[in-house]
Order: sequence, then C-alpha cells, then structure tokens
Amino acid sequence: MIQIYCKNTGTTGKFREGTSLLQMLGEFQFEQPYPIVSAKVNNVSQGLKFRAYQNKDIEFVDVRQPSGMRAYCRSLCFLLCKAAADVFPESRVFMEHPISNGYFCHLRKADGTPVTSEDIGLLKERMNVIVDKNIPFHRYDVHTEQAIKAFRKSGYDDKVRLLETCGETYSDYYTLGDTADYYYGKLVPSAGYLTVWDICLYHDGMLLRVPDRHDPSRLATFMDQPKTYGMFAENLRWNIIMGLNTVGDVNYACQAGQASELIQVAEALQEKKIVQIAEEIERRYRAENPCKVVLITGPSSSGKTTFCKRLSIQLKACGLRPLSISTDDYFVNRVETPKFPDGSYDFDNFDTVDHALMEADIMKMISGEEVDVPEFNFVTGLREYNGKKVRLGKGSILLIEGIHALNPGLTSHIPDANKFKIFINTLTSTLLDNHNWIPTSDNRLLRRIVRDYNKGAFTARESISQWPNVRKSEEEWIYPYQENADVMFNSAYLIEFAVLRNHAEPILRSVPKNCPEYSEAHRLLRFISYFTPVPDKEIPPTSLLREFLGGSSFKY
Repeated sequence: MIQIYCKNTGTTGKFREGTSLLQMLGEFQFEQPYPIVSAKVNNVSQGLKFRAYQNKDIEFVDVRQPSGMRAYCRSLCFLLCKAAADVFPESRVFMEHPISNGYFCHLRKADGTPVTSEDIGLLKERMNVIVDKNIPFHRYDVHTEQAIKAFRKSGYDDKVRLLETCGETYSDYYTLGDTADYYYGKLVPSAGYLTVWDICLYHDGMLLRVPDRHDPSRLATFMDQPKTYGMFAENLRWNIIMGLNTVGDVNYACQAGQASELIQVAEALQEKKIVQIAEEIERRYRAENPCKVVLITGPSSSGKTTFCKRLSIQLKACGLRPLSISTDDYFVNRVETPKFPDGSYDFDNFDTVDHALMEADIMKMISGEEVDVPEFNFVTGLREYNGKKVRLGKGSILLIEGIHALNPGLTSHIPDANKFKIFINTLTSTLLDNHNWIPTSDNRLLRRIVRDYNKGAFTARESISQWPNVRKSEEEWIYPYQENADVMFNSAYLIEFAVLRNHAEPILRSVPKNCPEYSEAHRLLRFISYFTPVPDKEIPPTSLLREFLGGSSFKY
C-alpha cells in the first residue's frame, strides 16, 4: 500500500500501488464547485489517469487554476482537430494564437475552399457527438523515432521537425478514437469533460471559444480585438514567408548555422517598426493641430523602457527633441498606496499614481510652462523633488512611459489630437507545432525571471509566486485599453526562447521541488527544452532583449 496526501482535504489515504488519480478522487471528500480536470503530483502537473506507485502529495485542480485551464484547452484543441479530420478528410487545422478570450485557428480543407458557417455547423455537430460518446483520450509513451515515423506517415511534418530537433529519447502522444496527435502537456481523461466551448467564424478563420476561468460553467466573454489580430497576422505572414512557422523550423535553421542571420533579421524588423512609428509621430507633430504627448504602455516585461529609449533615438533622427517621464515618478507616498484585502500593497492599482497631479503637470508642459517633475524614491517610499525640471521648447515632444499611460483617466483633459498612444505587447507568433500554440505570457514570465535574478531583485521562486497577481493587475488596468492605441508594437523576438534557454534553465532549476512554485518552474523547463539553445553573444547592446539579459548600452 502507498500513502497519498491530498492537499485539498489535508488528509492522507492508503491505496494500492498503481491506483490512478481518477480512482483516488472519489475517496477524498471536498467541495468541488466545478469538475476536476487534472492534478498536481508532488507539484508537477499530471493527468487524472496518472497512476501512483509511491507515496505522493496530490492536489486536484479544476479549470479555475492555470494548469487545469491548459489541460482543458489542449483537450478542446484535440477535439476540434479530431472533428475536422472526421468531417473534412485530408484537412489541416492550425491553432495559431490566443485572442478575444479564445483561440484563433485556420481550417485548410483539401479542396482549398474557405470555411463557411455551414462548415462550422458540421464541426460543432461532430464535436458534440464525440463529447456525448465520452470517447477517452489515450496516452502512449514511445521511442521518439517511433513517434516520428507515425507522424511522418500521417503527413504531420511540423511534429516531425519538432521531435527530430528536441533531443528526447522518448516522447508521448495521444489518441482520440483513431486519430493520433501530439501535445506537450496533459489532457483530460475523456471528451465528456469538454462541455463548455463554441466555435465561430472570425476574420479569415475561426475562433475556438473556451470557458471563463473565473466561472468555468460559462464561456469567456467575447472581446473583439482587431488591432491585436492585425499584429498577430502581420507577424504570422512574415513567419510563413520565411518558412519559420514552427519551433521545429526555427530549430533546423539554428542547427544549420543560421542563428546569427535570424538575430539580425529580428533586430532589423523591430528597428524598422520603430522607425515607422517615429516618422508617424513626426508627421503628427508637424500637423496643424500638433501631437505633443506620446503615451507608451504595455504589460510587465514587454520591454517598455528599452522601446522608449530606442524610439527617442529615432525621434531625434527625425529632428525632434524627446523628453521622457514615467508614471512611476508620480506614485503616491507608500503609506497612501491602495492595498489588497490581505493588507499588502497593490502597486499596480491606478490610484497608486497621483493622476490628478500628473495630468496637471502634463497640461502645463504642453502649454510651454516649466514644471518641477518629482522622482519616486523606492527605498524610502516617498515622492521627492530633486530639481528635475521639464520644459517643452521648440521641437520638443513629451514621452510618458508606464503601465497606466493609456488609462483615459490619466489624460482625460488633453485632446486626443495632442496624444499619440502606443501599446507594447509580446505576441509570440511562432507555434510549437500546428496544434500547440505558445502562451504569450510565457515569453514575458521568462524575461521577468531572468531579469529579476540577474539584478538580484528576486529568486525564480519569488518571481513565479508574484506572477498571478501581476497577470490579474494587467487584466484590470492595462489590457482594457490596448485597442485604444494608435499603434501596437510587438516586442516578441523570433528566436527569443532559444536565447533565453541558456539563461533561464539554471535559474529555474534552483526552485525547490517541495514548494508550489515548482509546478510552474517544471513546466517552463520542459517548454524551453524544445528549443535549440543559441548563445546571446550576437545580441546587440541596443537590443530590447538586453533589458532582460543584461549588457545593454542603455542606462535604466
């Protein structure tokens, strides 16, 4: 007999060796407002069919937890791909990126005709049949060469390239009925778990809608994001043209000695976009009703600071004199900072910024007055005036950077014609393979972990622990305003994960196995192991990546 400690109940049960988590679940009585879809075993995410042969700590999770949502969405993706294979033989599904509280995908039918509403109806009908029959997902652990042969026979070249370059001796794959597929994470036990979903036409493809993570009994609210979609589509088109649509493609290029060229192209693409933005700002600055203020925002670790510095250089090349201030310098004194219910400080709250004072100062600046600009002392927690003065003279333009820069409450009295709004995000457009998208937040989390560690600010465990609150604040205070931007800038780097791997792996391995944060560290370690590592020696000192890796020529 083995002992299983259930974190949900705080009790221990005895089971025969080889008992599955699904069998154990019925023996532990605890409140389950939503169906359990997966579990964490010794702080590692596992499917409910996992069998225990030794003493373990178990935590059962539903869709409200990130690991549960990932298992649900992966399974839902397989359900869609299986239905497409049944209804449209020889078709291919491409799961491309998260957007509008769902997942954007393309269905390429064998006859090349576009997807219609009738096609959507057929897919939904078949998916419902599979769910009603509760067809199980089966997992197989095989020699990687065996998996490669199976996927090559099925025409899944994207999966072949991924497995050929990942360097693993064994790989697992799943089946749903007679359809085989590969997923880098766990799935739910069977299709009957997938009761909340929908599909609809969206732009030139489809949107797979998923449950609301706060209330998994209903769909997440649809939010149209045309500008975000446009940015994804622009990057995806470039990837396809270059033949670098998946991680396997990028790995092959790196292993063929093309990493240096890919770095140069990635830097050139970002610089080209920054030049275009600077030229548009100059055009508006010289218009009859001139733009005087550039507002720059984005979520954590999107590269706002370096972008602001690189934009300043290009504005100078346009003949303008950029002056920069940060919303951070207008923080209220720490004792006045809003707090969470548990009494800790809510540093991302809009009221953390003295927005009334900041807007008043901005209005004075654009009217030509000289303004004493405060500087926030993060050591003492006080806003100080240290003699920093700003006056917008001839050719001057004000750059304001910070997470609240696009919040309408910050510049409500400043006419829109006088403002140029920029939203920076990190939208990874390269796919792991055609059925496995890369979560956009993983890019930023890895950047944050590396930067925090290099600066001696936080350990990987601390950075991971803080991340859920960071994400919650972004959803409340940053993302609602992204579609208000005049322009979006994608700071994702084509081979960024390949470069980050060398830095992130030793840091992530420092997370103790006996803490909750190990679950995320383990997942990220497995994820970055798919990428052929690339040294950072050719990343230029002006690169946006240097903000996180170190070695930047900019002063922060």
